[in-house]
Amino acid sequence: MIRIYDNYSLKHFNTFGLDVKSSFFLSYDSEDDLPDVIFKLKSLPEPRLHIGKGSNLLFTKDFNGTILHSEIRYIHELGSSAHSVDVRVGAGVLWDDFCAFAASHEYYGIENLSYIPGEVGAAAIQNIGAYGREASGVIQSVEVLDLASGTFRTYSNRECAYAYRNSIFKKLLPGSFLVVSVFFRLSKERKVDLEYGQLKELKEIGHVPSAEEVRSKVIEIRKSKLPEPSELGSAGSFFMNPVVSFDKFKQLQEEYPDIPHYKLENGVKIPAAYLIEQCGWKGKSCGGAAVYEKQPLIIVNKGNATADDIITLASCIQSSVNDKFGIEINPEVNYI
Repeated sequence: MIRIYDNYSLKHFNTFGLDVKSSFFLSYDSEDDLPDVIFKLKSLPEPRLHIGKGSNLLFTKDFNGTILHSEIRYIHELGSSAHSVDVRVGAGVLWDDFCAFAASHEYYGIENLSYIPGEVGAAAIQNIGAYGREASGVIQSVEVLDLASGTFRTYSNRECAYAYRNSIFKKLLPGSFLVVSVFFRLSKERKVDLEYGQLKELKEIGHVPSAEEVRSKVIEIRKSKLPEPSELGSAGSFFMNPVVSFDKFKQLQEEYPDIPHYKLENGVKIPAAYLIEQCGWKGKSCGGAAVYEKQPLIIVNKGNATADDIITLASCIQSSVNDKFGIEINPEVNYI
């Protein structure tokens, strides 16, 4: 079934909770609806934007076009071996519902990504990540519908050109397609990644933790650091963690011996939260927007923030980090 609304409030489709409107909003329930979606779009205005729950979006103004939203929700096991299982997931499934499904079946690979808001389709576009893992590590392929031609295409993991919080869909093909489903390969082997932050505490429990145990710990950590969007609007982590050259890091370490870091093949990743906190932004405000007092990587809507408040605050943070450290930090959030 297809539903079309005009002058539609997007307040519940962006986790900042900004009451912006879209000229038209089209939602659909199943893959059987997609031919009709293509037909209906011929009479609806451009630009077009396909969204999930808006957990990584900042609407800077009303959207003078058509917003699309998938309600395709299924989790189908396609087949398995002794070591892995292949799963096809509808784009409209809540990401954390998929994480809960995997953990309850003792399937491994996404437990570290638990409690990230948003939907599966958006997770594949954004290449979400947390606690040492990224969605691209378990995605086999992504099925999309080309909105111009009305044809289906499946992109392999390699064709998705995944990178840190990026993909071909986000970088080269925005707005030209909609994600129908995502194919994952999860492990049946009890191998977990406990090298990031407080997850190291699970090394002390005396056995290799299950997916459920890791998931519970991740949820505990996230709840202690991150605001619930229903209580305090935010988009989660606002900035990406910068990667600097080895030479640049050596200079920084001479001045800041305790600077946290993670060595990569192409450089050194430095937590943006550390840089922001060192610049004194924790708890600071700009109009109705503020840096979250428990986690400086989060910009929150105190209840009356405008998009301009959030953009101004983010820009000031970027400038001060660059002035102090000589490092550019870039938003993870997409400005629309």
